[in-house]
Amino acid sequence: MTKLGMVIDLNRCVGCQTCANACKMQNNVPMGMLWNRVLTEGSEEMDGVSGIYPHVKKKYIPVSCQHCENAPCVKVCPVGATYKAEDGRVLIDYDRCIGCRYCMAACPYNVRVFNWTEAVRHPGFNYGDSKVPVRKVGVVEKCSMCKERTDEGLDPMCVVCCPAEARTFGDLDDPNSEVSRLIREKNGETLLKEKGTKPQVYYLGLS
Repeated sequence: MTKLGMVIDLNRCVGCQTCANACKMQNNVPMGMLWNRVLTEGSEEMDGVSGIYPHVKKKYIPVSCQHCENAPCVKVCPVGATYKAEDGRVLIDYDRCIGCRYCMAACPYNVRVFNWTEAVRHPGFNYGDSKVPVRKVGVVEKCSMCKERTDEGLDPMCVVCCPAEARTFGDLDDPNSEVSRLIREKNGETLLKEKGTKPQVYYLGLS
């Protein structure tokens, strides 16, 4: 079996937001919405610091869908719109989504966004990969690990565009894959382990 996942090296991340913008462009994400965010540890601001001057520090944590093995969003969806794919990803069938937002309430990572109004894009037309489905008003959307790219054997756009090479994508079930090696040799950790969701996105340098 294949279980797709990702490793993000926080010691390499420089907080440049390239991953967030690459994701946005690849997946035709409208203005005012992000599938991929870069948070700052200890701060509610997007590019803040933790501590009190002059004793401050800054640590960036990129966050998107964790594609959990034990995904609470899958469990609560009443129509099966959110589902666990055979390759391990958590995906959304936008045609089935009824916009109840139960999945958003269930997700402990706050990584899903909702289309409240008609999408606004600058420029005023769709952009990115033409194979990515256009989402309508009233549905939830999120990171798919660039399904349209990875189905063709390519890496997600956030991995390709990261200038610090902080991201690695691969098969977690393959002990010889680069992601498995990094997790094993560099003590990869997951976010909110106590929630029992078993994320398939691992972080290096988290603690």
